Amino acid sequence: MTEAAQANAQPNTQPVFNIEKLYVKDMSLEVPNAPGIFLERENPQIDLQLHTQAAPVEEGVFDVTVTVTVTAKLPEKDKVLFLIEAKQAGIFQVRNIPEQELETVLAVVCPNILYPYLREVVSDMAIRAGFAPVLLNPINFEAIYLQQKQQNQAQAPAAEAVKH
Repeated sequence: MTEAAQANAQPNTQPVFNIEKLYVKDMSLEVPNAPGIFLERENPQIDLQLHTQAAPVEEGVFDVTVTVTVTAKLPEKDKVLFLIEAKQAGIFQVRNIPEQELETVLAVVCPNILYPYLREVVSDMAIRAGFAPVLLNPINFEAIYLQQKQQNQAQAPAAEAVKH
């Protein structure tokens, strides 16, 4: 058998990671106290909520979404300047990767690819709403993943103890 025939006879077990599509899944902007809020001169307090989600689309293909909610308030008056929610998503082909590594790819690698696009969407929405750009700080998705994994491991023995 020739080398080419042997290569065709054996299934391809090389790891595969491809970005199939990057897209904005959802975005919303609220400026509940307009137009009066534009006359305020205080610096707002920014609250940021962030989470990620991964779901299979088909065999070896996953949809990963990073969601951010940014709320800007005037701390003295408890008035909301604006509320931005954006979901940046991507469709990723991930094949021939061991199960324990797949979780890391979906929770760390994919969000690291999506986050710069999400930062741009949030900044652009703030500017279009008439405010200064919101510059989101870089996020260490690996640290978040490891922290969540540690919390889940700590909760598992406690849940097991309750069952007995």
